[in-house]
Amino acid sequence: MIEKREFYINGQWVAPSAARDFEVIDPSTEEPCAVISLGDQADTDAAVAAAKAALPGWMATPAADRIALVEKLVDIYQNRAEDLAKAMSTEMGAPIDMARSQQVGAGIWHLKNFVSAAKDFEFDRPLGDHAPNDRIIHEAVGVAALITPWNWPMNQITLKVGAAAVAGCTMVLKPSEQSPLNAMIFAEMMDEAGFPAGVFNLVNGDGAGVGSQLSSHPDVDMVSFTGSTRAGTAISKSAADTLKKVHLELGGKGANVIFADADDQAVKRGVLHMMNNTGQSCNAPSRMLVQREIYDQAVETATAVAQKVSVGNAHEEGRHIGPVVNETQWNKIQDLIQKGIDEGARLVAGGTGRPEGFNKGYYVKPTVFADVTNQMTIAREEIFGPVLSIIPFDTEEEAIEIANDTPYGLTDYVQTQDSARANRLARVLRAGMVEMNGTSRAAGSPFGGMKQSGNGREGGIYGIEDFLEVKAVSGWTPA
Repeated sequence: MIEKREFYINGQWVAPSAARDFEVIDPSTEEPCAVISLGDQADTDAAVAAAKAALPGWMATPAADRIALVEKLVDIYQNRAEDLAKAMSTEMGAPIDMARSQQVGAGIWHLKNFVSAAKDFEFDRPLGDHAPNDRIIHEAVGVAALITPWNWPMNQITLKVGAAAVAGCTMVLKPSEQSPLNAMIFAEMMDEAGFPAGVFNLVNGDGAGVGSQLSSHPDVDMVSFTGSTRAGTAISKSAADTLKKVHLELGGKGANVIFADADDQAVKRGVLHMMNNTGQSCNAPSRMLVQREIYDQAVETATAVAQKVSVGNAHEEGRHIGPVVNETQWNKIQDLIQKGIDEGARLVAGGTGRPEGFNKGYYVKPTVFADVTNQMTIAREEIFGPVLSIIPFDTEEEAIEIANDTPYGLTDYVQTQDSARANRLARVLRAGMVEMNGTSRAAGSPFGGMKQSGNGREGGIYGIEDFLEVKAVSGWTPA
């Protein structure tokens, strides 16, 4: 049993103010793999005080020096990659090969992109040629509370910490209590990189405890949160009393619009994207909208692809999907699969219960529903499991109407060889991101949504800007 009860506050590992043990469960086995502490108000206050005390010095540190520390962190991160992979595989169920390539890889990708973006960023610049004595200064928001989820731990931690660090913010990280071990390794890395005491702090806790304490804390200037829409709403209300800046990256119910002229791999690509990370991605293409001319063939293809997706223990190497993170999520997914059956969707792959050969562990059958209407529960709610809904459409206008008929607006996908149509859809789909024909977004592309998928953007220059205030100065004397 791994014991990690301490918090990282003001450059030191310190004991919690009160004993509140919490067992971390390995979802592959349903057995405890570690014990951590959940913080209380005294721990939160200590971390925030450390961040507040460190803020003036960190803000005054030249941007080049802040960037250099992030570059040092990149080197350390690469040296600790296997430790991070094993931690995430154990605590949240990412298969070890996927943890090494995607879970760990996402973090190094973001840190490197922040270094590149920050080097070209003008933190201090003239307003314009028309106003030589006016200056625009980009200044750190201040003390930032970073609240991150369990599903892509390093992806979200690096998106927040990397941006906050180069922007000059000090921070308190509260990782998910479901997947805290990778975050504690990351804190060791921040310490090794030599970030000044108080710039980065970590307190473990749950949402109702440390999460709420941070979002309402009078000395916290900003909350950057990734998680459920329900929790994002609660954080917004909690932060309102002190008028904090609030950045929310929330849920999604992405539409993957497949036209009759889509390439031959479009359906397969969509199914595999949906099943990746066991469906536990906010940007998963969970609603597959298929034009009527190819609908029957698409259902047949999707069924065959899903039936070939293997499920296995996260500790075993190979190209399989692992368990979902915990019993609560497993039960929720089972209930929603049953709801799909009860509401009349046609189950063509998977279903309720564990996959064959498993009697323990939070494993879910890769599941596909056909003949779904957009009013069914499985088309409205974020399932956060390996469950795909296929919806037919006839015309481009109908596809747009169905795609936009959701409270969410994170990522939509378009599959067509008609470039003019693809561009039309990109303009009218109400989502923060649109990916076309399997083309991934490039380095520095902003990640974020609209509607109930949240606000703000993460990654590259856009992510750095979210941790900055804009200060307008007149009467500046040019050097």
